[in-house]
Amino acid sequence: MKTKSPKCNQQRRSFLKLSGILGLGAASAAMLPTPHAEAVLFGPREYKVSSTRLSMGSFLSITAIHSSRDEAENAIGLAWEEIDRLGSLLSRHDSSTPVSHLNSTGALRKAPTEVLEVVARSLYLNKQTNGAFDITVKPLVDLVKERFAAGMTPTESDISALLPRVGSEQIRFTAGDISFARQGMGITLDGIAPGYIVDRVSALLTAKGITNHLINCSGDIRTSGTAAKGKPWTVAIQDPAKQKAYPEVLTMGAGAISTSGSYEIFYDREKMFHHIVTPKTGHSPRLMTSVTVKGVSAMDVDALATGIMVMSPAEGIRFAETQPGCACFIVAQDGSFKKSASWSKIG
Repeated sequence: MKTKSPKCNQQRRSFLKLSGILGLGAASAAMLPTPHAEAVLFGPREYKVSSTRLSMGSFLSITAIHSSRDEAENAIGLAWEEIDRLGSLLSRHDSSTPVSHLNSTGALRKAPTEVLEVVARSLYLNKQTNGAFDITVKPLVDLVKERFAAGMTPTESDISALLPRVGSEQIRFTAGDISFARQGMGITLDGIAPGYIVDRVSALLTAKGITNHLINCSGDIRTSGTAAKGKPWTVAIQDPAKQKAYPEVLTMGAGAISTSGSYEIFYDREKMFHHIVTPKTGHSPRLMTSVTVKGVSAMDVDALATGIMVMSPAEGIRFAETQPGCACFIVAQDGSFKKSASWSKIG
């Protein structure tokens, strides 16, 4: 599982890394969080309106193509309000959220609909991936972060002691309530909530008549309609080796894409411990450096990119090919590329 938090410099590196996937051009990497929208006129009746902010520990960017600058800016303003509202429900980093209450007490009574939706989908995808995607890895994620913050490395006994607290089958749903079957459990929605929020924002913009847009939350991307001048959105997958060449450059209309990688946020020089955790072992996976998944829902591709990341490359390809409307592109540890059969057909 991946977590999208730790430090501001890591967050900014993640944003700069993933700006290559924005479809906004190289200049997007220089953008800084701002509460104001930036508008560029491409013709007498076409504006590109962009806005970027920090939300839920990640940089989130919205770009809209529309004939009215005012309408686009107003819709983006409403989108930020929705993002803030959803973040106040789904974040684990704010002690006042329902998710934090669940983690601290082990139970959440009358959970908000949005929390129920995300947790329910997480449990479904946990079963689909045979446990590879698991939101209950929070104790392991916290262990790694805390040990390295104290200048130590987690031991095998540290990890083994926490494994009994991991397992989505230990989450209980009862009439709108969520609870844990064991003490010390916790969930992190960092690997699925950003995609969920991206989907919700896309639906809001479409409802407001802004059908041409791109939303990016640290690599969880959803596109709709076309970019400026009727061109398709351009999506470039980052090279984990950072040799400046993109392994793949895609064009997209309506769809979603997400990348999980082990090469940006890590805790030790050897990169044995990074921000993705294998639920069954408690260790970070090392067989792949990057997994990109395409599909319809940003929430689903967000979670599936993480789930496939903890599989072997061959297993990940086989799994992707069993999922309708899903395709994946893998960069293995040795730098080789692997694609599912539907990679060139979806998106």
